[in-house]
Amino acid sequence: MNNHRFVVDEVTGSAVTYSMSSSSLNNPNELELIRRAANSQPEIMATLFEQHRNRLKKMVRLRMDRRLQTRIDASDVLQDTWLDCERRFPEYAAAPPMPFFHWLRFLTGQRLVDLHRKHLGTAARNVCQEVSLYQGALPAASSVSLAEQLMGRLTSVSQAVQRAEIQVRIQNALNSLEAIDREVLILRHFEMLTNEETAQALGLKKAAASNRYIRALKRLKEILDSVQGLR
Repeated sequence: MNNHRFVVDEVTGSAVTYSMSSSSLNNPNELELIRRAANSQPEIMATLFEQHRNRLKKMVRLRMDRRLQTRIDASDVLQDTWLDCERRFPEYAAAPPMPFFHWLRFLTGQRLVDLHRKHLGTAARNVCQEVSLYQGALPAASSVSLAEQLMGRLTSVSQAVQRAEIQVRIQNALNSLEAIDREVLILRHFEMLTNEETAQALGLKKAAASNRYIRALKRLKEILDSVQGLR
């Protein structure tokens, strides 16, 4: 039996392949809600969307180019994602190609890529690297955003100059990680995806995703331990 489904990437117009397995499907309760939402109960679809809003908002804030963050709010991006969800839900519900959250993340990723290309033009390709998302594209989280997240959690530095110096060192350290290891950290540690979700998003086997996460955590700890002033 063919265990692959296809979703059309509306940014590129290409078919995106998603490899299905029994463990990657929606849980039975969510499948039932999706069925009911498709049968003239749209309020259920709204409830399902709201359950994932905070995770999607965190993803947008991590991956939106900083030049856009002063002009475009994460909530606005999610409003557009909701409109896409409403429009494309009947197609999705007829034969779910991926778990509902993964699908929402896919739609949000398309919106982010579209925004970067619309507002930044060709510069988006140079400044905002794109990473694999079910064989599609998703803007990579910048080292600046990641460093700010880590600074907020791990440092008690109050002086602006010293804080700025430490942030630059953390950014350089994050940039020294392999791209895929950095992405595994982002997905697991910041977007709070499970190991299985991370493996699916990056096209890795679960064991490989787990090993990369452990290795990346160890490397990150070594890097942070070497930064003076960071607790």
